[in-house]
Amino acid sequence: MKKLVKYFDNQEFSNIIEELVTNETVQEMKKYRQHYETTCFDHCYMVSYYCYLICKKYNLDYVSATRAAMLHDLFLYDWRVRQPDRKGLHAFTHGKKACENASKLFDLSQKEKDMIITHMWPVTMKFPTSIEGFILTFVDKYCATSETFEVIKSKMFMKKAFRYAYVFFSLLLIRF
Repeated sequence: MKKLVKYFDNQEFSNIIEELVTNETVQEMKKYRQHYETTCFDHCYMVSYYCYLICKKYNLDYVSATRAAMLHDLFLYDWRVRQPDRKGLHAFTHGKKACENASKLFDLSQKEKDMIITHMWPVTMKFPTSIEGFILTFVDKYCATSETFEVIKSKMFMKKAFRYAYVFFSLLLIRF
């Protein structure tokens, strides 16, 4: 996953998010893990790229979708660590926090704000108001699942490899 991030050879996509990804605050997303080994920045980048591809293919507002997707997790804290000043569970509150942070940095359209706030539907009750918002919601879930599955798959492979190595070395020891 990390090898793919930042290396998509698509100039239009790069132009859309250049202002966002070069921003110092957005760069801080690299400090926080989102799903296992994936940073918040890398996760948002992947979600942004897939939203761009899907929305462009179906002649939707791919610029807003790409921008909102890049900023949808701009919450800038380690969500695994309980913080006394944070009210509510991360899953229910981070969309609003990400929108607040992004709005301070960039001029966002109402559609982009809505997409960021509602990207956790159906966990949160707020319903996306645009087709692009639904696309962001589902692409986010897809990427999160892929990132999680990759780690689980690699750990299962390692366990299986160690099991076979243990059997192999046990047979060698018995033989001698």
